[in-house]
Amino acid sequence: MSTTIGNPILNSPYDQPDRYYEIGPQGPTGDIREGRRPSESFIPIAITKKGKRGSDQSVQETFDLDLTGERREKNSLINELRRDVAKWRRSGEYAGVTPITRKLLQHWADPKRENRVLFCQREAAETAIFLTEVAGRSQGHPDWRKRLEPENEAHNGGLSRAALKMATGSGKTVVMAMLIAWQTINKVHSPRDARFSNRFLVVAPGITIRDRLRVLLPEDPENYYDLRDLIPTDLRSGLDHARIVITNYHAFQLKDAKEIRGVARNTRLLLKAGRKEDPFRESPQAMVSRVLRGLGTEKQQIIVFNDEAHHCYQDRPIPAGVKTAKLSSEEQTANEEARVWFRGLQAIAKHAGIKQIFDLSATPFYLKGSGYNEGYIFPWTVSDFSLMDAIESGIVKVPRTPVDDDSDQDLVTYLRLWDFVGDHLPKRAAKGKVAGWLPPPELEGALRSLHRSYEKAFDHWQQELEQYGETPPVFIVVCPNTVVSKLVYDWIAGDTIEQDGDIIAHTPGNLALLSNVTDGQPLARPRTILIDSAQLESGEGIKADFKQAAGAEIAAFKAEYRRRNPGADVEKITDEELLREVMNTVGKKGKLGEQVRCVVSVSMLTEGWDANTVTHILGVRAFRSQLLCEQVVGRGLRRRSYAVNDDGYFDAEYANVYGIPFQFISSDRPTKDPLPPKPVQQVAALEGREHLRISFPKLVGYRVELPDEEIWLDLVSAPVFEIGPNTVPRWVEMQGVVGSGERERGDNRVFRAQEVAFALAKRILDTQFNTVEDKRPWLFPRLIEMCRDWIEQRVVLADGYSLSFIMTITEAQAEAAEHVWNAIVRQAGNRRERLRPMLNRFDPEGSTADVDFPTRKATVPTEKSEVSHVALDGKDGNTWEQLLAAELELNRNVEAYVKNDHLGFIVPYVHKGTTHSYIPDFLVRLKRSNGEDFNRILIVEVSGSQKSPGPTQAKATTARDSWCASVNNHGGFGRWGYVEMTSPLEFKTRLAEAIQLLYGDQPIIGDPDLLDFDTQNLRSARGA
Repeated sequence: MSTTIGNPILNSPYDQPDRYYEIGPQGPTGDIREGRRPSESFIPIAITKKGKRGSDQSVQETFDLDLTGERREKNSLINELRRDVAKWRRSGEYAGVTPITRKLLQHWADPKRENRVLFCQREAAETAIFLTEVAGRSQGHPDWRKRLEPENEAHNGGLSRAALKMATGSGKTVVMAMLIAWQTINKVHSPRDARFSNRFLVVAPGITIRDRLRVLLPEDPENYYDLRDLIPTDLRSGLDHARIVITNYHAFQLKDAKEIRGVARNTRLLLKAGRKEDPFRESPQAMVSRVLRGLGTEKQQIIVFNDEAHHCYQDRPIPAGVKTAKLSSEEQTANEEARVWFRGLQAIAKHAGIKQIFDLSATPFYLKGSGYNEGYIFPWTVSDFSLMDAIESGIVKVPRTPVDDDSDQDLVTYLRLWDFVGDHLPKRAAKGKVAGWLPPPELEGALRSLHRSYEKAFDHWQQELEQYGETPPVFIVVCPNTVVSKLVYDWIAGDTIEQDGDIIAHTPGNLALLSNVTDGQPLARPRTILIDSAQLESGEGIKADFKQAAGAEIAAFKAEYRRRNPGADVEKITDEELLREVMNTVGKKGKLGEQVRCVVSVSMLTEGWDANTVTHILGVRAFRSQLLCEQVVGRGLRRRSYAVNDDGYFDAEYANVYGIPFQFISSDRPTKDPLPPKPVQQVAALEGREHLRISFPKLVGYRVELPDEEIWLDLVSAPVFEIGPNTVPRWVEMQGVVGSGERERGDNRVFRAQEVAFALAKRILDTQFNTVEDKRPWLFPRLIEMCRDWIEQRVVLADGYSLSFIMTITEAQAEAAEHVWNAIVRQAGNRRERLRPMLNRFDPEGSTADVDFPTRKATVPTEKSEVSHVALDGKDGNTWEQLLAAELELNRNVEAYVKNDHLGFIVPYVHKGTTHSYIPDFLVRLKRSNGEDFNRILIVEVSGSQKSPGPTQAKATTARDSWCASVNNHGGFGRWGYVEMTSPLEFKTRLAEAIQLLYGDQPIIGDPDLLDFDTQNLRSARGA
């Protein structure tokens, strides 16, 4: 069993790591070892705690250090070369290098620098310099290049490549800037020294990285040489001689001549006339001239930097007759792209000359289908600062993944999410719009669970960071294809309801903080965006179907662009450029993507996407190797803060990851959430007072309706509905490589049978009765009654389980509603007019559980309320409201009450032809009378005192005769009454009188002529 490890930060980011956590054959031992962690080509995987249950329900814990079948091997070349470089570095004199190089190395190592270079950046640059200037040339240092030459001959066709492995977020771009400065300034001072060059080609896998690498251009206003103080002042002018071209590997593709573009394929074949070479396509030499045009006409060889170099390799031919595993389309595409990149470099070497290629990557490994074992490290890798090193030095966030849960599966559900949902997700688009899509239960559970964790990060941002202009935390979802990404996006962000091609309504998303729709209207600035990064990165545009899917986002961001850039011609900006700008500026202050909270992406977000505000990642796709796992997880590992603490270390930051089997060392320590600053007074629903909860309907108006035929429930033949262990966990434990963990305790809300019946009845009404033209809300009370009977008689709960499963998993709720519907029979009955409420279709019910806000108002603490305080209106408080609150606390018939502040309870009314919203002061729930199974709620208005004048009579009449009457007719929200308090001297007697009137179903509950039940008969039946 692993030992708990609490503090992930063992080393300073600016010094060589000298301590590391030991990983034994069965996981972490908990021991801290002295010295440098050896370089290994396998990343340690945390222990999955979960195991099979025995007959006595005991759990046999299992250990799995190799979820993807990869081996754990030490990288001998890296470890031996690392020791030689460390010995050379130790004295600080850097023997064997030119004076220019020594000055640069000492400048980078200076501990007194204000803008210090991270050790991992220094080590990578030092290794490249050591191989070029010292190895085999200085006494006591062997020629390591001889170890590289046979590897490059076998793997790279003789190209001289050296790979520098650096964890995502550890600063590969800074290393490229250091090496460009080293080469250029040396070439300026020693023009005849063949070891150096001032001509550079920087190759990136896509447009995002290509554009971000502009910081390598000395003339760029945000260049790293000045921003990071990489060059001593007296040497800075030498950098002006650098010639740099930055491109993406797509530029290596041979282009067609302008004359042949658009010509039919058969015509082209005829014109080709059987020749092997295509005369209408540029030659490799012409491609090289095009790509290197910016380097001038000098003949000296160039230095190449491959950023994210795991995309560039020469595949090994598979011998005839040897069977290989079938590759996915994604794997085939990756290998084809690698060939384009590598053959482009071969052409450049042939026609222009390459002195040296420096490969930079966090994962310099071969991919599946390359002819080598998947995950096999490039044998020309010369330095390694791994993810473990980066975590122990605090340079990146600690990824926390699920390590345990309480589902009835052997696998940890939210770690191995694809195993549960992969077969249930669409592979291709449906014909027409997909309506009412329900995510598989495990996917919905993962989304909701991770969103609850995100809420903590969001609250921390609001309390601690927003005031300083920091951008919100970011939640990213990685999907397998555009079909799934669109469905998940609509589920998260909201969708539109269309009729005859026109949008008639907007539905909110299912994750409140990430929804693009609030109060039935789309937000001006979307919180969630949908991105196909592969299409955007190619530079060849995005497909029409995706552009249509993202149409609302594109329109919203164009409007935002116009606002930020008055007078700019936004129509000249392509949709691709706009979406790329939004994607690239997620988390960037003052940029177009600054307020984006969620990114739903097709495939994985591109490398180089450098948002440092990512806190939550959900992988909804297959992950068959640690290489792919690390690449995706790497999108969320960049730190938000690089400030050191009093000990000179970085403080730990975390990213919570679901669906990506990239586990780390287990820990049992709970997460310490940052404490928000104390507000003047936080008014919120209190844990433990759920029994005092008051629920209420949210109305948008009133209407007269005709009821439908009678409906009845036949439970004799209805099957039992069992709720017990299933694949959706009730809780999830997450843990990172080291450091504190987080236990997502699930949705612990307790749902009464009445609440579940309400939800089921609403679903049945919406799916089986209501249409756009024909609404039948009068069926709702009867449906609630039927659903309650079904719950009591046909639902069986396993030990420890509750009805919350129906309320938190949409598919379970749909299945339960289907069970009830199948048991319903209909019979024609009498029809007569009834006054009915018009519920807010997107948000039909509110409750005191949702109250949580800071206030500077005067407050009074409560005992009979789920909400902690009564916030008093008025500058110095409201004595009348305070007096009424005191009476409510003392009255023996009052079960619970709440001040209507941030509660969301309104009474819609019409005054002078215009619709208004009336906000009464208090809601009061009475104790139930004997035999009653519904609540009675009194709406109390405190008139006078601090109240502003207004159409008081219209408000009061509507509240009593329309609101109360329609809601009481509805039947699903209990019995309601309305009363005004006009004199504090009469509060006690007036309150007692109103309570008795409500108990007696007197006209306080609404105009008897508008009610659809006989209050006299009701009172007689109770003996009133």
